[in-house]
Parts: sequence; C-alpha cells; structure tokens
Amino acid sequence: MATTDAGDDVLEQWNRMVDQMNDTVAKSVEQNIKAQASFVESWADAMEGSMPEEQALSEGFEAYSNAYEIWMESADELFERSRQASDGEAVPIEAFRDIWLQTANEAFKEVMSTSAFAAATGDVVESMLELQRESQTVSQDALAQMGIATQSELAEVATRLVEIERRQHSIEQKLDTIIQQRE
Repeated sequence: MATTDAGDDVLEQWNRMVDQMNDTVAKSVEQNIKAQASFVESWADAMEGSMPEEQALSEGFEAYSNAYEIWMESADELFERSRQASDGEAVPIEAFRDIWLQTANEAFKEVMSTSAFAAATGDVVESMLELQRESQTVSQDALAQMGIATQSELAEVATRLVEIERRQHSIEQKLDTIIQQRE
C-alpha cells in the first residue's frame, strides 16, 4: 500500500507541475496577445488625426506588417520554449521575458523608423506646442487680471532697463569728452 501512495504522490506532483506549466504558457500567450493589441492601439493612436501621404502610409503599413511578423515569430519561439519546459528541459523564466523584450524592441524599431511615424510624432509635438502656447496665454491673462506682473511684462521691463543703461553710458561718455575739452 505504501508503494501505491508514493506512486500517487509522484503522479500528483507531476499533474501539479504540468498544470503550472500550462498556466505559464497560457499567461505567456495572453501577455503576448495583449502586447500586440497594445502595440496596434499605440500605432493607431499615433496615426489618428494625421493622414500622411500615400508613400508614408504604405511605408507605415509595411512596417506594421513587419512588426506583426516579428510578434508572430516570437510567439512561435515562446511556444517552443514552453514545449521544451513541458518536456522537462530546464528553461529559465527569464528566457520568456528576454524573448518578449527583444521582440518589443524590434517591433517598435520597425514602426518608429518610418516617415509615417515621424509625421504623426511631429503632429503630436505641434499640437502639444500649440496647447502650451494657449496655456501660457491663459496664464498671462489671469496674472494680468490679478495685477501680478507677467513674464512678458518683466521681459519688456528688462529690455527697457538695458536700453536705458546703454543710453546713460553713452551720455556719460559724451559728458566726459566735453569736460576734457573744457579743461
């Protein structure tokens, strides 16, 4: 009876290990799919609101296709690593992380190196600069209404002070010249 109990314990441990590996593989696949979805969303968000020219658009779709292919290759590699682990091979958990990080880097490079991405990034930066200018205008108006000197007013005063100092220096030089001539 003790031999059967030992065999049952080994079988139970084996089943737990297989369940854990199945859970790990399922989580890995789920994370891979989420990463791909997030990538596609980010790319779509970057492209939203700016319609690049046909060549840039074509280049963007090609880069997305290449990035998708990179993700699919990594999914195959992750599946292979998972199969190796389920076969009893020692596969460090870091290997899964490294595959994902390398894949993300390669896929992002594919998309970020396109003129479509550059155009979309330029549009975003331009929008942010416009928002910053509008925010500064609102701030300046609010400060002016409260009777507090604004940055532009202080800059104007500083410019005037420099000009007054320059004129004063010029007048002092002329006075020195006149005094020297009278002596």
